[in-house]
Amino acid sequence: MILEPLFERFVSESPLSVMARATIEHALWTPALDELFDRSAERGYTRELLFSTTVDLMSLVVFGKAAHVQSAYKRIRERVPVTLKSVYEKLQNIEVGVSAELVRHVAGRCQALVGEMGGGRQAPLPGYRVRIIDGNHLASTQRRLKVTRGHSAGPLPGQTLARDVPP
Repeated sequence: MILEPLFERFVSESPLSVMARATIEHALWTPALDELFDRSAERGYTRELLFSTTVDLMSLVVFGKAAHVQSAYKRIRERVPVTLKSVYEKLQNIEVGVSAELVRHVAGRCQALVGEMGGGRQAPLPGYRVRIIDGNHLASTQRRLKVTRGHSAGPLPGQTLARDVPP
């Protein structure tokens, strides 16, 4: 390998960084992501903007390298063949099934690694099917509409409830 001395220096000086990067690249391998979208999307389609490119954009936001989608778009503009408006439309129309399949895909690609590192876990209640529910209830003072701030019965800015999806 041409860059072997440089690569070896990174491995010896920062092995965790190298392992993390290799794991992420393995889990989010571009051809596999595009094939996943083609297989699992019911209404979605690919013309110019690939699913892997939308994942790339969102990963910049998720990992804190970009504050929002617009700044991520500006950062990798040369790799995105469409307008920012088209990116937002694509993100808005990604089906829940595609997102669920992405989670399954990443879990499957990392399953051996998790097992090798002893990260697997026992069933919380053996013999029972357990569902996980998480929620969030924002306080009435958090970002309420200005016209409703003086009313105790004013609408809250948001409530969320999330549950796991059965396999």
